[in-house]
Amino acid sequence: MTMHFEIIKKDRDTQARTGILHTTHGIVHTPVFMPVATRGAIRALTIRDIEEIGFEIILSNTYHMYIRPGIELLKEVGGLHNFMNYHKPILTDSGGFQVFSLADLRKVHDNGVEFKSHIDGSKHFFSPQKVLDIQKVIGSDIMMVLDECVEYPSTHHAAQKAVDRTLHWAATSFEYWKN
Repeated sequence: MTMHFEIIKKDRDTQARTGILHTTHGIVHTPVFMPVATRGAIRALTIRDIEEIGFEIILSNTYHMYIRPGIELLKEVGGLHNFMNYHKPILTDSGGFQVFSLADLRKVHDNGVEFKSHIDGSKHFFSPQKVLDIQKVIGSDIMMVLDECVEYPSTHHAAQKAVDRTLHWAATSFEYWKN
């Protein structure tokens, strides 16, 4: 199934809209609230709870899934849907938030981010391309491109540099994905 977005209703004054996002693993009505399964589990809720509540999509994190349980395990089990026994849409963040939250454990370069694992100190380089490859193994329905989140407060110069770098990474990701 090709992913597509269908607008159901649009407000003439504000341009606010409701819609349906069609993905491989199901539909998502928007606007939407996504419970967070950063590390492949939603705290205090079972998959059955999630289904009974009626959530249509969850959010997970590329960096954390890559570090633990690890990309090899996710390959073995056929992705995060199988790992969690959750068969509705999953959106994965790129790991860009960890650029901010793990500031002491990373180095940002124009071609990506070098992380030092918060678990064992091992080094891992996340390029825009690698982030997409990881998310493909995860089985993400919606993938986020690598982005640079800056701290607050931030200088205008630092924020502009992060925006420019993120736009470059987005363009790199787009070219990589379409080829």
